[in-house]
Amino acid sequence: MDRLVESVPNVSEGRDQAVLSKLAAGIQSVPRVALLDLHVDPDHHRSVLTMAGEPEAMGTALFHLIRQAQHFIDLRTHHGQHPRIGAVDVVPWIPLRGVTIEECAGYAKDLSGRVGKELGIPVFLYEQAGVVPSRVRLEAIRRGGLSGLQERMNHEAGWKPDFGPDVLHPSAGAVVIGARFFLIAFNVVLMSQDIQVARHIAGTIRSSGGGLPALKAMGVHLPSRELVQVSMNLTDFRETSLRAAFQAVERESCRLGVEILESEIVGLVPQAAWDEDLPRDLQLRNWAPDRILETRLVQEDLFSH
Repeated sequence: MDRLVESVPNVSEGRDQAVLSKLAAGIQSVPRVALLDLHVDPDHHRSVLTMAGEPEAMGTALFHLIRQAQHFIDLRTHHGQHPRIGAVDVVPWIPLRGVTIEECAGYAKDLSGRVGKELGIPVFLYEQAGVVPSRVRLEAIRRGGLSGLQERMNHEAGWKPDFGPDVLHPSAGAVVIGARFFLIAFNVVLMSQDIQVARHIAGTIRSSGGGLPALKAMGVHLPSRELVQVSMNLTDFRETSLRAAFQAVERESCRLGVEILESEIVGLVPQAAWDEDLPRDLQLRNWAPDRILETRLVQEDLFSH
């Protein structure tokens, strides 16, 4: 394909395999789009779908995904460890080949308009598609969860959605759609049950706390394992690498007398962010060579060397 984009929608379902199978099947039914990876996390009660394809086909697949999630997922009965404001929480567009970030922002706005009008779900634009400076960052939109977002929508002029109604959808909430550079989601599991330890480490290493550049982090409890986790987003691996992020967690955990059990990468990693020593150096679990983005694209006949 001469023009290729990626999207990594996050859906607020990580426990019902039947629902996830239906969502995956819906994506796979759209020609010129491939589902490259599905990462399911029961503790976060969240799944991350990695998709790639032609831009127009991607718009079709993402709209169908949001419509299906609206039917199958009800946030009124949803409880998970990860912050979220929607049945489909966030939908980034990422340029891969023959497409600019500005074009991806345009595709994001086209999809947002359709979601707002046809599905009645309020849509907030973020990152490179964002038009309101105070809510360009995803964490600003998620702040306070569903209730916090609705409160801002009710009382602050700068918090009317970019598309759709001025109230949250009863079951599907809202959705954040935008365009951005490639992001790596990376979790480090600690041999501790103390959530304050994970939160302290996260607060120390993230950019907003004076830590590493292009790094977001939070502490998360994993009830099913009786452990805690430092959950990170590397928003630009050229500024902070996987190894640097892991070493930062390692330094702080060592200082606090807490050992690291393992780490995991959510979704896929671009070849430029990878080296063959990382599985050992990061104590990665369940690593396989086909977790490299370019490898999966070749396997799906979407990309050639």
